[in-house]
Amino acid sequence: MKLEGRGAVVTGASRGFGKAVAEAFAAEGANVLLCARDGKVLGETFGALAARAAPGQKFFQVSADVTKSGDVDRLSREASAGLGRIDILVNCAGVYGPMGPLETVDMAAWSRAVEINLMGTVLPCRAFLTSLRKQGYGKIINLSGGGATAPLPRISAYAASKAAVVRFTETLAEEVKPHRVDVNAVAPGPLNTRLLDKVLAAGPENVGEEFYRKSLKQKEEGGAPLAKGAALCVFLASAASDGITGKLLSALWDPWETLPGRLPAFGSSDIYTLRRIVPKDRGEEWG
Repeated sequence: MKLEGRGAVVTGASRGFGKAVAEAFAAEGANVLLCARDGKVLGETFGALAARAAPGQKFFQVSADVTKSGDVDRLSREASAGLGRIDILVNCAGVYGPMGPLETVDMAAWSRAVEINLMGTVLPCRAFLTSLRKQGYGKIINLSGGGATAPLPRISAYAASKAAVVRFTETLAEEVKPHRVDVNAVAPGPLNTRLLDKVLAAGPENVGEEFYRKSLKQKEEGGAPLAKGAALCVFLASAASDGITGKLLSALWDPWETLPGRLPAFGSSDIYTLRRIVPKDRGEEWG
């Protein structure tokens, strides 16, 4: 039971990857508060999870919009009242946003996507940091993805906001390192969730022929297992990852299970971070 007795708050927990993380945390013994905007779907997820609770294990649900300061402050208060000690915050709420060439998309929807993906991560971090600092220990896990590390033409709001989430993660990690609060981002891989359904519904005319074909193949082949990304989150939420901070880790491609033994080698380096490629990194002598 890697998380036994630990208090965890998971946003975006009503469905998809957030739901998988909440389920994995529960299976590892954590006390979990599930948060999402859609109260009806959240209630269904909460009910299924609470029905499997072990004796003494606590589950709570809070319907909240993580882009609204008032909602997030209420979430923080209710989490403290229900869970007592909070050790883990996982920010899973996110959207793709409008799809299509930049000059044709609805800019209000574009801005809203950035608000959900970025501010929906920043505000919960801000709300829970005071208690994490005071207790001198904590884990923050932010959901990133492929949009942070490679261009995503025609899905620019998602790409820009997820890159921002990673740099925010790296920056916050440095701020709170003296307080033993580890802050990391995860890339769970190409998941077959409702975000993929939105890409397919948008069609090749909006997302581009190549990305549409790739998404269609992903749908047919099943995509990355939700459980793999959730297992990475369990690792980052557990004592096994203590001291690993400021990193973007891929659930599928990085040997994250071995990282505790490699901490002296990579902990203070730029491995698993965003950085600019300069000519010498590619064997060039100019520049």
